[in-house]
Parts: sequence; structure tokens; C-alpha cells
Amino acid sequence: MSTWRFSRYFLGSAPSVREARRFITSLLRDWPAADAAELIVSELATNAIRHTDSGRFGGRFLVSVQAHPDRLWLGVLDEGGQSSPLVFRHAPDGEGGRGLLLVSSLAIDWGVWGDERGRTVWATLSTGSQPTSCR
Repeated sequence: MSTWRFSRYFLGSAPSVREARRFITSLLRDWPAADAAELIVSELATNAIRHTDSGRFGGRFLVSVQAHPDRLWLGVLDEGGQSSPLVFRHAPDGEGGRGLLLVSSLAIDWGVWGDERGRTVWATLSTGSQPTSCR
């Protein structure tokens, strides 16, 4: 299997999260990790529009997928903001704050690059197996 990469920009709005999920599912239709990848991108895109300047009028975010023989790399580049991504072990409001905890439980690795001018939140999935909770 060869290595490939696709990226696409989306408007920084709630309907674009659904479009980002469709982008992932169309690229990874036959991959065992497709469901986990879709969920991770959904969480990262939602965070981008809720917590960064990507969610402001005219904002956007970039979804990137890199396929390697043994893993998938997923990234969402936002337009930055004042706060940094955090993992909440216990969500402060009961409804939000658990997205990155979910990402960390599905991914074999994840992290953040960048600063207040723009950040890429990324996750890596194994192509050989898929978490049972996503089947």
C-alpha cells in the first residue's frame, strides 16, 4: 500500500462538521479504522469551531488525512485563539469538555502543534485494528 495525503478546507460552522465527517468516510470507506477516524475528525472539527477563531464569521479549518501502510494520521488545523486544547477527565459542565479525552482513548497517539495564531490538533490510528467501541 502506498502513502497518500488529502486535505480540504471547511467553513467554520456547525454544518461543516458533518461535511468533514463525509470527507473522511469517503476517503476511508473500506478501512477498518474509518469509524474511529470519522469520530476523531468530528470531535476535532467541533473543537475548532467552538474554541478557536475558526468559528468566527469567515473562519475556516483544514482537515488532513495521511495514510501510511501501518497507520492513519488525522489533523485539524484551526485559525488559533487565546486558549489551548485541554483534556478534561471530568467535564466541568457535564456536556462538553470530553472530546479530547475521547480522541486520546481512540488514538494510538495525539498531540497539538502551533500557538494562538493557529494550531493543528492531530491523532494517529493503527490501520491494523479498530477499537471495539467504534464497530
